[in-house]
Amino acid sequence: MPMQRDFVLTLSCPDAKGIVHAVSGLLYQAGCNIIDSQQFGDVLGEDATGLFFMRVHFDAPEHLGDAATLDRLFSHTRQQFGMTAQVRSLARKPRLMLMVSKHGHCLNDLLFRWKSGQLAVDIPAIVSNHPEFAELAASYGIAFHHLPLPTGSSAAAKREQEQQIEALFTREEIDLVVLARYMQILSPEFCTFLQGRAINIHHSFLPSFKGAKPYYQAHERGVKLIGATAHYVTADLDEGPIIEQDVERVDHTLSPEDFTAVGRDVECVVLARAVRWHVEHRVLLNGRKTVVFR
Repeated sequence: MPMQRDFVLTLSCPDAKGIVHAVSGLLYQAGCNIIDSQQFGDVLGEDATGLFFMRVHFDAPEHLGDAATLDRLFSHTRQQFGMTAQVRSLARKPRLMLMVSKHGHCLNDLLFRWKSGQLAVDIPAIVSNHPEFAELAASYGIAFHHLPLPTGSSAAAKREQEQQIEALFTREEIDLVVLARYMQILSPEFCTFLQGRAINIHHSFLPSFKGAKPYYQAHERGVKLIGATAHYVTADLDEGPIIEQDVERVDHTLSPEDFTAVGRDVECVVLARAVRWHVEHRVLLNGRKTVVFR
């Protein structure tokens, strides 16, 4: 378990000389101890953004034992290098809202990881447009919010339902929304509200196999690799910055149902990794892609 005075600093800025020296020197002068430090400069290749990224895990002396005080220490350095920087306390568990429709494998997996201590978060709410998982939520002692969206609901009705979710998000002081197979297309307004604070999971057959029963479509085409992608939610459907991906090999001996089972397993693992890395402050946005410090 993290100590009360353990913190993580994450930053990004235009790449320049002296950034690491400035950051580590400031922490040293403040009496902090660096436990782990990782950095990356995206400066090679035609698609390079020219940005520098850094994650520093450190502990602080007692008189600097809160994130706001430590954050103020970096005001001059932040201005000097044009940084976007944040200091977060590891003593505070991020608060998650899980959203699900009718496929519960990712929801069940995340709840088990949370309950067994593998995922250091608080989960105050589960939201669904269907009632199926109310009992599962109750078994974990988590509030279940059934916000139905009947088939054929108008855009106005969908937006009204999203605004209920936004109000819940604010009321529960949620840090991250996890779309654990929530099968609704989010409005641009909702995506803007959740920017950088929502992770989605889907199979990696897109754009080849869209719509219903993608694993059956893949089986019909003799697919040999089944994968999953976890990414941040944006208004561009299923095209947000990718956090994690993985694949499993399949062959002709497997049925469509076997394909589906393999795919669900991969989805669970990939989503869990993405959520864990996000709540450990290991993921930094880099334009349309991410930097992930593992």
